[in-house]
Amino acid sequence: MNQSLIFDGDCNEVLVLSFKIKHLNIHQSYFFGKVEFNDDEFNINLQNERRGKVLKLPVKPKSEKERMVVRLSGPGDIFVEDYLPYKGESEWVEIDSDEITYYVADNQDKFDTLEIIDEAETI
Repeated sequence: MNQSLIFDGDCNEVLVLSFKIKHLNIHQSYFFGKVEFNDDEFNINLQNERRGKVLKLPVKPKSEKERMVVRLSGPGDIFVEDYLPYKGESEWVEIDSDEITYYVADNQDKFDTLEIIDEAETI
């Protein structure tokens, strides 16, 4: 997966970071797994909002926006997304979102893609 620029209907550039979800396993109240980005493998931690809504990434997005759309999707048009504040870099992908965590808990093993999209004002 990779980082790419696409254009929306108004010809605005939209940054999309796309990660391949290798696996996402449930533990007591969170998910832990592996994602791939540009042939590099990273840990991912998905949990509820104990720290508030949080997005941290192991790669710095080429965006100045403070909040981004975080979308998990899979075959058959299944997806869940939330609007999260970008809190900086981390060695892992860290996502703290009640909406995403609870939806993934109900639909485990159905997701294969994680996208980080900078055009959050449309949500």
